[in-house]
Amino acid sequence: MVVTRSWVESANISQSDFPLENLPFGVFRRSSGLVCPSVAIGDQILDLHATVANGLLDTLDPEISRCCESSSLNALMALGREAVSVLRPRLMDLLSDRTARNRVEPALIPQSAAEMLLPARIGDYTDFYASVYHATNVGRLFRPDNPLLPNYKYVPIGYHGRASSIVVNGADIQRPCGQTKAADAEAPSFGPSRSLDYELEVGFFAGRGNAQGEAIRIGDAESHIFGLCIVNDWSARDIQAWEYQPLGPFLAKNFATTISPWVVTMEALEPFRAPAFVRAADDPEPLPYLNAAGDRARGGIDLKLEVWLRTARMRAENASPVRLSQGNLRDLYWTLAQMLTHHTSNGCNLEPGDLLASGTVSGAAQDSLGCLLEITRRGAEPLHLPNGEMRRFLEDGDEVILRGYCEREGHARIGFGTCRGVVRPSRDW
Repeated sequence: MVVTRSWVESANISQSDFPLENLPFGVFRRSSGLVCPSVAIGDQILDLHATVANGLLDTLDPEISRCCESSSLNALMALGREAVSVLRPRLMDLLSDRTARNRVEPALIPQSAAEMLLPARIGDYTDFYASVYHATNVGRLFRPDNPLLPNYKYVPIGYHGRASSIVVNGADIQRPCGQTKAADAEAPSFGPSRSLDYELEVGFFAGRGNAQGEAIRIGDAESHIFGLCIVNDWSARDIQAWEYQPLGPFLAKNFATTISPWVVTMEALEPFRAPAFVRAADDPEPLPYLNAAGDRARGGIDLKLEVWLRTARMRAENASPVRLSQGNLRDLYWTLAQMLTHHTSNGCNLEPGDLLASGTVSGAAQDSLGCLLEITRRGAEPLHLPNGEMRRFLEDGDEVILRGYCEREGHARIGFGTCRGVVRPSRDW
């Protein structure tokens, strides 16, 4: 395959997250205060509102142009993947055709100078539990004799999260307070969480929705997925341990969820599709409504995921972050299509901009675990950092940086940018 070059030279660097073949969608605020959709190209942002104003999208359906003048991606998501399949090639032409450079270049803004916002108005947020490795590891910590509950291999497990506390890359994360109960205490106490954790996840945005009462079939599920982002679903493990029975996560997880600002389309990820997770011979087959030959053949995505940590001391000493783990989305037991189909199988209606997340992505190897709960075995085996610091869970001042990218010989590298946040002290009560 010949990799197309852009006249935006930074897009042609081999390790760029945003080559011409990517063009992920996001939303930023201009210095004037106007909020505009955009795509990333190299170290630049292409302002889609400006491309419309300059007549550069006049050859497209007027409805697509109107979506590019909106203050979020929801309208574009609602048009479905068909609209993206028309818009992306037009943008690729504009960014590769040197004769168009003089007309397009005024719509470019350096990423370093842009204030990125949430890409969509997220009406609802659902978090799944789709990594069998993560589920088994966590189960062993709490139920050594029965780590994986019997329903796990039959049903994609999930819970409804809190959309109002989703923040974009770079936002500070305040340490949450809540009730916790020590093993030797007679009663719980209230105060700051002492076991704050990150969770390495991948999110996917719903595109076209479905009417209430109408399920989305497994064969159609991917046509309802607009694109993917990186997610950090921050978790207070000590609060979670006390409150999760009998109804599951609540205050331990609804205080903050960070997402990367760029939404990578399914079209950009096509060269990196992979077979779905290969189940053990004695595992049950998915029930028919979750089983399709096409999804088995290419329901996975070869997406590398990394967790990096930079402590306050590292920043003070101008030291680089240290990588804690590297996983891969291929290790999910349930595919994105299976999660989406199951979500709607009872007639639940998804809407454009709804966010679904994978749950913590962990692999079989020790260096592929997606949270500190697993890495440190609930704090029993502390993590020793190269500079001599030690971590059981996150401390104030710690910066967590999540990254994701796809690489394959003969294809441009497709990156997701960063999903980062710094832990700040809790408020006084």
